[in-house]
Amino acid sequence: MLNHNHIESPMRIQISFNKLFEKYALYLKSDDAFLANKAARILELKSKFPFFSEGISDFSLLETYQNEIEIILQDCFNDVLTYNEIKTASVPFQNIIFNASERFKSIIKNAGEGFVLNIKNMPLDDTYIMACTIILRFCYGYDLNFKRPLIYEIPDDKGIMRYYKILYNADFCEITPTEKAIQITEEDYEMLLDNFHDVDLWKAKFPVDSYIFKGFVISNIFDVTDDQSISNIKSTLISKKAIGQDGFSNSLHDEFRSFLGIDNLKIGFSFYDKESNGFEHVYGSNMRSYLLNGLDQLNCEDALCGESYKKLLKEKSYHSVSYVSKLYHRYKENAPPQIQSLYKQGVESVVLAPIANASGLLGVLEIVSEKPKVLNSISANKLVDVMPFIISAVERSINEEENLIEAIIQQECTSIHPSVYWKFRKAAKKFLLDKQVLGSNANFSKLVFKDVYPLFGQIDVKGSSDARNQATQKDLVLQLTLVEKIIQGIPEHLNLPIYNQILFQVQAFKKDIKTEFKVDSEQVVNAFFKSEIKPLFQFLAKKDAKLEEAVNDYFSKIDEALDIVYYYRKNYDDTIALINKNMAALLDKKQLEAQQMYPHFFERFKTDGVEHNMYIGESITKEESFNMIYLYNLRLWQLQVMCEMENAYYNNQDKYPLSLDVTSMILVFNQPLSIRFRMDEKQFDVDGTYNARYEVVKKRVDKAFIKGTEERVTEKGKLSIVFSQKEDGQEYMRYIKFLQSKNTLSDDVEVVELEDLQGVTGLKAIKVSIIYKNTDANNSKEFYTYNDLMNEIKA
Repeated sequence: MLNHNHIESPMRIQISFNKLFEKYALYLKSDDAFLANKAARILELKSKFPFFSEGISDFSLLETYQNEIEIILQDCFNDVLTYNEIKTASVPFQNIIFNASERFKSIIKNAGEGFVLNIKNMPLDDTYIMACTIILRFCYGYDLNFKRPLIYEIPDDKGIMRYYKILYNADFCEITPTEKAIQITEEDYEMLLDNFHDVDLWKAKFPVDSYIFKGFVISNIFDVTDDQSISNIKSTLISKKAIGQDGFSNSLHDEFRSFLGIDNLKIGFSFYDKESNGFEHVYGSNMRSYLLNGLDQLNCEDALCGESYKKLLKEKSYHSVSYVSKLYHRYKENAPPQIQSLYKQGVESVVLAPIANASGLLGVLEIVSEKPKVLNSISANKLVDVMPFIISAVERSINEEENLIEAIIQQECTSIHPSVYWKFRKAAKKFLLDKQVLGSNANFSKLVFKDVYPLFGQIDVKGSSDARNQATQKDLVLQLTLVEKIIQGIPEHLNLPIYNQILFQVQAFKKDIKTEFKVDSEQVVNAFFKSEIKPLFQFLAKKDAKLEEAVNDYFSKIDEALDIVYYYRKNYDDTIALINKNMAALLDKKQLEAQQMYPHFFERFKTDGVEHNMYIGESITKEESFNMIYLYNLRLWQLQVMCEMENAYYNNQDKYPLSLDVTSMILVFNQPLSIRFRMDEKQFDVDGTYNARYEVVKKRVDKAFIKGTEERVTEKGKLSIVFSQKEDGQEYMRYIKFLQSKNTLSDDVEVVELEDLQGVTGLKAIKVSIIYKNTDANNSKEFYTYNDLMNEIKA
């Protein structure tokens, strides 16, 4: 016998065999003598121990009179089947088992010491409420048809979890109210229908121990580990096509009718779009949405009242209305929006079930009926066991649509920055809808962002072309020297006049490279190595052992992939690659922080350094929130980032193979412009002839000279800020003074005029030295905002 702790319940438990005794009393006059004698023997126990009939509240007596109880229950627990059947005598929803078959005892023993038997899918609050629904049926005639499968989860002797389904036989129990019982009215019943999970309400209507449960139940238990027995709805959601495809809707209607036992029932569904906080019709589907009522999309706050919005979107819990028309007539024009919509569609009862996973709400399952009260919070709770399968089906459907949208974006566009991704999604969805109507004539919409403010900056390797040329010269001279040495070492008996000519060519190349390195010098000399030197050395290696050793040493110094000496150039290339990698990584990290201040478009490019473009404005954020303060803040942020990038570079310069210098520049553009995504080039570009001026300046300004000099606008150790409008210069001077006070920039500020560029005149530049700090220096605040600047100015 198993006897566990008592669980709080509206029913006071009295284990009684009175109902069973009544059955045996009928057998006393049976013509079957064996049956009559058995009945007399059992009824003798009733006379000898009246509490067996009156009810046992002291559960310790169950242990004391275990043998007598086994005799009373012998017909319920057949000895022949005791090692096969899994059966118990118990109290429903309580951990009180006072008789069991041998097989059940064996299963519990194999579960191991310390195992506590519990109903897997029955939380304590639900246990209380389930007991209340039994009272409603026994005492008030309200049959709520709540038949959720009850499952034991029990590990076997190998530690493998097995699942057992419980079926109660309640022929031997009765329920009677006590003086604590509260009479349940029709109004109470209707209130309870829509508040299944409000355990406090149920406890108020059914106080603890307000009813007496007298009797016991026989639990017939079946191993369902290998049996998919809950409902065909699960297999439908797993095996059928994704939501939105043909045939899915009809199958779902039929199987939900069977699952809920409601004939007049229909299913609807609405996708949830997090970006717009709205519901959307299922793409390409004949499935109806009762919340949208014919609309393609609707904001959640317009589709739901505050209470239903809170339940579905915030709490991810069910929302049910068991009597729509009654609620509608109560409020009429002031009725909640979902009630008005449902009433117009002839819906009388509804369950709205949130479909949610770890990422949040995916959609809403809408179960509706034209009959009142048949759908309610109690029937909503039956969905608990199928929700994982519904979620899987919805995830699959959403993933398929996402894949289709992504495929369109990848085909029509390219990698998209998150700040503007919403517009590409919107265009892709429109493309899908247009394609249904127009077919192959559908076009992907033009993507233009108007009135955005540009910001451009670059950190560039100073003299990168000269540095690469020097590295190339050194590699070529080194390789020519190696060739020269081998040719000069050819033994006299193997020497041929042609070798002298090749030696002359080698020496001529060395002289030209050192004194007059031209654009095509590298190409010409490399061709000489491959077409003449390589085959010659392979030939010489076969002629003489000493030459073979020298030739092998030569080829060991040749890069296998490039087939040339690649030492100094490798140092240069590795240095540039590391600079780009480290600077880009730092910029990407800082840019994420800037996005938290205010969303904006960002892109960067690796050249001999790192360039970045930023655009900020209302059309990018799609919210009515843009203010010029965000532009000013981003400009100040950009200044700080450029200084930090320079600091990061020079603090780590010793880690690079080659010692190079960098220069930094920012381009200020005063007027907002439009940018367009170029479908053919798969990238953003300025839109319109006037805006093209910005691109011209951006591409050429870093090579501009200070007027009247041969000095470039960019300079090692200084930040150059190029502008054309006086107001911009004044704005940036405020930022510079602020950063000077923070020991980020030096006091040596100068303003210079630049030589005219093609079609562009009047450019000026502010040049200011950057203060370099050790990375270990203690800095209490890494970045300063525009508000910090304003506060300091006011102070």
